[in-house]
Amino acid sequence: MEASFRPVSFLFLTFLFLPNFLFFFFCARLSELRCIDTERQALLNFKQHLIDPSNRLSSWTAHGDCCLWEGVVCHNLTAHVHQLHLRSFCPVWDDSMSSEQYDAEYEAYRRSRFGGKLNPSLLDLKHLNYFDLSFNNFNSIAIPSFLGLMKSLTHLNLSNAGFVGLIPHQLGNLSSLRFLNLERIIPDCLMNWNNLEVLNLRNNNFSGSIPASMGSLTYLKSLHLYNNTFSGKLPSSLKNCEMLVIIDVAENRFAGNIPSWIGHRCTSLMILSLRSNYFHGHIPKELCALTSLQILDLSHNKLSGSIPRCVKNFSAMATNNISNDHLNSYNHSYYYGGTLPLESALLVIKGSILEYSTILQLVKSIDFSKNNLSGEIPKEVTSLQGLQSLNLSYNFLIGSIPENIGTMRSLESIDFSLNQLSGQIPSSMSSLTFLNHLNLSNNNLTGKIPLSTQLQSLNPSSYVGNKLCGPPLTVNCTINGVKPNNENISSKETGGLEVDWFYVSMALGFVVGFWSVCGPLLLNKQWRIMYFQFLDHMWYKLKGVVSF
Repeated sequence: MEASFRPVSFLFLTFLFLPNFLFFFFCARLSELRCIDTERQALLNFKQHLIDPSNRLSSWTAHGDCCLWEGVVCHNLTAHVHQLHLRSFCPVWDDSMSSEQYDAEYEAYRRSRFGGKLNPSLLDLKHLNYFDLSFNNFNSIAIPSFLGLMKSLTHLNLSNAGFVGLIPHQLGNLSSLRFLNLERIIPDCLMNWNNLEVLNLRNNNFSGSIPASMGSLTYLKSLHLYNNTFSGKLPSSLKNCEMLVIIDVAENRFAGNIPSWIGHRCTSLMILSLRSNYFHGHIPKELCALTSLQILDLSHNKLSGSIPRCVKNFSAMATNNISNDHLNSYNHSYYYGGTLPLESALLVIKGSILEYSTILQLVKSIDFSKNNLSGEIPKEVTSLQGLQSLNLSYNFLIGSIPENIGTMRSLESIDFSLNQLSGQIPSSMSSLTFLNHLNLSNNNLTGKIPLSTQLQSLNPSSYVGNKLCGPPLTVNCTINGVKPNNENISSKETGGLEVDWFYVSMALGFVVGFWSVCGPLLLNKQWRIMYFQFLDHMWYKLKGVVSF
């Protein structure tokens, strides 16, 4: 029994200590692990064809560990090269910088940009999944077609890198791609990018219609087509992209009705920007189903009809709170792969165009300006108490400003200018303590401007073109504080002639008196003789008094 116990004990001790032994042995080997020779040589060949004016790749030497080289990231266990970060960083303007400092930093950036050619030796990096060459200077070459053979790529950023020519159709073979940022023409091979989550084609000269194949990007969360010349209608195939969080197609030439499928399918949508296009027809009520919507910009189109009362269903705008799950989903779309903010939005807020990026998830805005909307401002809009900016200017809205607008305590900017609104400014507007931009000009508003620190601190131009009185205007109000004493002001505001009824009545009295006396004398000879005899008699009497 003793003999049989020893093998069992030995096996027990072996299984007890073997994992620890293997762990320490593996860690010791891992500390000595260097990059793979074939991948080191591939990177050195790639470097040979690059132009590196500032010698940023000085660490790339023949006998060095490529996992320690500038811009190279290897896998912790296998040592395969997984990422190449070769982006050049354009300086960002800081208010604390002088123009000379910025110019110096920009010149340094220009001198540091990579150029030259891309060597196909990159194909030997079989495990490369992240490749960033953005903001460089490859002005003389087209995007190499061999990139379409790098099947492991999930992230490809060639934006602002100066490549010329067409996008090679071979890129459609990158079936694992999740993020793509580049310029030129959209190829009709989008159906092959099944895992793409972010598509950024902003600020280019793309034209024509959107290919229907874009609807095959079922994992797409962020679609940016801002500032191009796309035309036609938004393809109905986009309804298949049910995971969309952001749709930004502003500053294009899209036309037709706003698709109702956006409200039916894109239930996670947080940003919808259709600004500066040629959309017409009514605002579809289906949009009210977008309960996660935080930014809705339909301005500068040809929309007509009234504002749907169902806007109260925009529940994400009704509160300042954002759930963690929702925020994580947002951040995933906006911060893919690290701290670099890849997306932003341009919003017209506070009377000027502002760009939001890192705090975009905190912005809540509605902009229906410069359309042909009519009817009244629905009182239901006041339920959006998390809204920060509301712009309904340049429309044909009538009626009064909603009386309980003061409950929208988060409002920082209101623009109702150039409409046909009437009635008084609601007294509840005094409660808008965050308000720092207001434009009610060129309406038919009357009465006294409510008293509050915000309303009186605004520029008087916010109220011109109405019949208002009180500070900050110089027009005084009557005792009851309802009607302004502005009889002469209306003619000045409208550019008409000024009418003073005192002088009109005096002139009229003179004319009536003149003809009442002189008319009979001219028409009756006997009366004229009697009148002149009376004057002669009065003259002799006056002459006698003076002589005396």
